[in-house]
Amino acid sequence: MTAQGIAPQVDPVDVGLDADRLAAISAHFDGHVAAGRLPGWLCVVGRGGAAAWVGHGGHRDVARAAPVTPSSIWRIYSMTKPITAVAALQLFEQGRFDLDDELARYLPEFAAPRVYVDGPPEDPTTRPATGPIRIWHLLTHTAGFAYGSQRRTVVDKIYRLHGYDWGAQHDKDLAAASREFATMPLVFDPGSAFNYSIATDVLGRLIEVLSGTTLDDYLAANVLAPLGMHETGFSCPPSDLDRLAELYLATREGGFTAAGWLAEEAKVPPTLLSGGAGLVGTAHDYHRFATMLASGGALDGVRVAARSSIELMGTNFLPGGSDLASFAVDDYADVTSEGLGIGLGVATVIDRARLRLPVSEGSIMWGGAASTTFWADAKEALTCTFFTQLLPSKTYALRRELQRLVYPAIVA
Repeated sequence: MTAQGIAPQVDPVDVGLDADRLAAISAHFDGHVAAGRLPGWLCVVGRGGAAAWVGHGGHRDVARAAPVTPSSIWRIYSMTKPITAVAALQLFEQGRFDLDDELARYLPEFAAPRVYVDGPPEDPTTRPATGPIRIWHLLTHTAGFAYGSQRRTVVDKIYRLHGYDWGAQHDKDLAAASREFATMPLVFDPGSAFNYSIATDVLGRLIEVLSGTTLDDYLAANVLAPLGMHETGFSCPPSDLDRLAELYLATREGGFTAAGWLAEEAKVPPTLLSGGAGLVGTAHDYHRFATMLASGGALDGVRVAARSSIELMGTNFLPGGSDLASFAVDDYADVTSEGLGIGLGVATVIDRARLRLPVSEGSIMWGGAASTTFWADAKEALTCTFFTQLLPSKTYALRRELQRLVYPAIVA
């Protein structure tokens, strides 16, 4: 298949954007590259349903001096989550489940969740959860699950003891992983707090059970193909490996180094299809996904999700209107911010005064572990997608930097 690059579709001035102010984005991120903080970057600003500005700089592979190009392929890690959430909402629209349904109705292994109390990870003391895990808990990271890679709680370590750390499990499929997740204790009672977690992977398994097909096939047929996202999948095809950006780890000195074996994960089709972090894709593809969200569920005359579903997706589900800064128990940098609530598979802006940024309230956003990020602002008909390959995402506040640069370019 011919590589699908990304290029501006409209003149910025025609959609109310100032080209000179947009150029400041290039100057800013080229500065990161020149200082040795980022290997390379690519950014797309869209308005009114079209790409209005595309910038890129640096290298997709520093060792080979291979530059970032508009057709570079990126590991999007947790930017997979909103795609999986849209897939689940499609099934919700079809009446396959209710958000308040108990998860165990469809995945019986979760019939008796238990919560960690104390003790070592090898022999923890647990108690029965005070209530069931419900489907909306999966979509909002309030189920009580964890991530082994967080390295914050004893439950995180229990995940690692079972092999769930960075990288995919190559000896288990999603069904087996779901059954294993159900044997491990929760961090807290379902619905009582937010903790960034494997919840979207469990959601992926729910999609398989409800649809009767594998997660990769469901996403391809119902989300990716309808949106023209033909270069997004659970691994990079061998014929396209030259376009795959290399993966880097931030160093304590402020630079970066090659990520080694972690970089190989995206080059091999996984056995475990991670609906939470498994996809790779191009800027062209994710720009189309973000544009669909900003447009209320449709793109180029193709409706992928109902407008009501996208509006529900961007609604804050945290009790009492809480924001993530007050309700989260983890310290995941991309989501635990003042002024941000949690919707279905995305963070949503609920108070831009507390966020202290000009992004419109109601905007939805998410990021990935390798410092990719996006947001969709329906009020301004604006999208922004950003790609680089630097672990971890909390190294720099790239989304905040972008939002400070993009919104001043809106002049009409």
